Amino acid sequence: MKLIALLIILLSVTTVTAQIDRKQLDTLRAEGYEALYNLDYEGARKRFQKMIELAPDHPAGAQCFASSLWLQQLNQAWELKATLYSAEAYENGKSKPDRTQVDAFRKWIRTAKQLSQARLRKDPHDVEALYFLGAAEGLEAAYAGAIERKFRAALRAGSDSVDHHREVLKLAPDFHDAELTIGLMNYIVGSLPLPVKMLVATMGVRGSKKRGLEALERVTVKGEWARDVARVLLIDLYKREKRFTDAFEVARQLTEKYPRNYLFKLQMADALVSEVLTLRKKKEPRSVAQEQQVLTIFNTLLRDKTLDRAAIDLINFRLNITRQQLAAR
Repeated sequence: MKLIALLIILLSVTTVTAQIDRKQLDTLRAEGYEALYNLDYEGARKRFQKMIELAPDHPAGAQCFASSLWLQQLNQAWELKATLYSAEAYENGKSKPDRTQVDAFRKWIRTAKQLSQARLRKDPHDVEALYFLGAAEGLEAAYAGAIERKFRAALRAGSDSVDHHREVLKLAPDFHDAELTIGLMNYIVGSLPLPVKMLVATMGVRGSKKRGLEALERVTVKGEWARDVARVLLIDLYKREKRFTDAFEVARQLTEKYPRNYLFKLQMADALVSEVLTLRKKKEPRSVAQEQQVLTIFNTLLRDKTLDRAAIDLINFRLNITRQQLAAR
């Protein structure tokens, strides 16, 4: 009887400890992402490092740490930041990613994948492990495409990510975070020129821009951790679809939630300018209030004493282009 009582106590303590660890893990993850979206990279990584220390066998900490490295490099590379406004700036970019940063990113992605795979060897139907494996592969694809510009590697990792996240949805249909990579891949394939689309279809890869956007929009409402990632993606996709009002609204929501992220404010201005220029091409009446709102956004940013020199340079760069665009007739 004493042994049974001790066993019950031990199981109870283990369960409580697991619940505490999960709660702490989720709290650190939420705090880390809040810091990350506010461009506080070191603050984010301190929390993600604590996640790794708290749960060294869980892939979440490693995957989150890798995401902070990716986002920082993406935001701080000048020619990549300029893609918010100029495709030409990206195409003519000559700089290469720093080898040390690339190695750090690869290390944490490799760790996240290995931890996920270890759990899947024990239980092939471990939904959480499948999700993090797909999330790591999706991040690997984003890094290969946006930072390293290795598009074949990006497509390969992206396809693996979609396959694993489809498995997640088969096992757990309400796991809406897994729809992020699937929706994005759907949109990308659906956007391909017809000859290329037909070619990839022979490999079993099909897509639809409409279904892709619907999936991403669903994630913003029903997702748990991927809501804001979906919103960030939708800003640019809405602009591609000339849905500038929707792009502005999503950027505004992110600005309210993450007030220290000046890039979201620049996205708001860009959506407004794009709408004004589109109306001008159609020879439709443009809103003077919209043009004034754009300038107000820039003036507010330039008065922000918390921004560093690189941020101010980017804001002035964009402001000069905006003035030229609005002055053109």
